[in-house]
Amino acid sequence: MNTVTSGHAAALWVGLHLILLLILSLLVVRQRRKHKVALGDGGIPELERAIRAFGNATEYIPAALIGIAVLAVVEAPALAVHLTGFLLFAGRVLHGFGLSRSGGTSLARAIGVTLTWLAYVFASVALLFYAIA
Repeated sequence: MNTVTSGHAAALWVGLHLILLLILSLLVVRQRRKHKVALGDGGIPELERAIRAFGNATEYIPAALIGIAVLAVVEAPALAVHLTGFLLFAGRVLHGFGLSRSGGTSLARAIGVTLTWLAYVFASVALLFYAIA
């Protein structure tokens, strides 16, 4: 029987988040080419939103991936890694989608940031538990 370990779970979520970052980066490049803007946002709202969607993801994803990796290192249950990874991934996808549609507030952005913060809280509590236990 082949069991999924926390390391396998971490590999899945790190891989998916790297793909998400690549997609968000490609969306910036596409907007840059479309509007012929090499640096900055050129005052173009859709380019500005693409830049911020990528930037915001790069602000939140790396620290959470460290948390996911450390959960795997301390051999937390794969379910804990999957829960953290899923919350973060769903949050970042929703946030990126919401931000790419509108620079203002949106339900997708609100849910996205809430799920991201839940991933941070869950991972933090789990890591502290494994540090002390």
